[in-house]
Amino acid sequence: MFATLAITQTLLAAPLIQGGSHQPFYPPSSGLEEVKVEAFRMDAAPVTVGEYRAFVTANPSWARGAPAAIFADEGYLGEWASPTDPGTLNPAQPVTGVSWFAARSYCRAAGGDLPTVYQWEYAADATDTAPAGGRKDEAILSRILAWYGEGPDAELRAVRQDAPNYWGLYDMHALVWEWTVDYNSLLISADVRESGEEENLRFCGAGALSARDVEDYASFMRFALRSSLEAKYTTENLGFRCAYAP
Repeated sequence: MFATLAITQTLLAAPLIQGGSHQPFYPPSSGLEEVKVEAFRMDAAPVTVGEYRAFVTANPSWARGAPAAIFADEGYLGEWASPTDPGTLNPAQPVTGVSWFAARSYCRAAGGDLPTVYQWEYAADATDTAPAGGRKDEAILSRILAWYGEGPDAELRAVRQDAPNYWGLYDMHALVWEWTVDYNSLLISADVRESGEEENLRFCGAGALSARDVEDYASFMRFALRSSLEAKYTTENLGFRCAYAP
């Protein structure tokens, strides 16, 4: 039931993002200056507490306390009153305390998947009036940096309180961090001592040196957060939205 309803809602609530070229914050291993992003759809806003409650009700294996520790740490849905009841949490605020495994299961049940890093960053670079340019937009940067300054204990507001961007997407910035399907794509599995200089640049403070724009602090913080995650991790300010075929 959840999957059928969610897929139907997707057609109404997931705007189409036209394909185009994207200049990644970190150059890809191919050395290309730009990567091509094919057209896709994405949820207009982060998945909400109310939407996730419907999911866990229909899929009790993802209720609080149900997933094995390998799939979600002890913080999974930690603010909820019971395994399937968010209690006093606003049903319109983004769901948080959700692991990568749980978020991906939700998206698959909804007929999609988590967006890739390139999809998310491409969509997030839109301004209110143009498909690109957000990295240089002073109003957007100011809003992001002000949010960073609030810290992790800031109270979550409902989604869709601000104007959408060019693609019709709400809350791409300054509400919650969001999972991507390849959140750890910049991590290196080999021992760092065996890696060359190019790979070493992707770690810690040196990571900024390999970025295309070392002054793009907002983007750097997103990549730094992603690189610190494991798939079972949950935090009170990490949510998600889903992407779909066009």
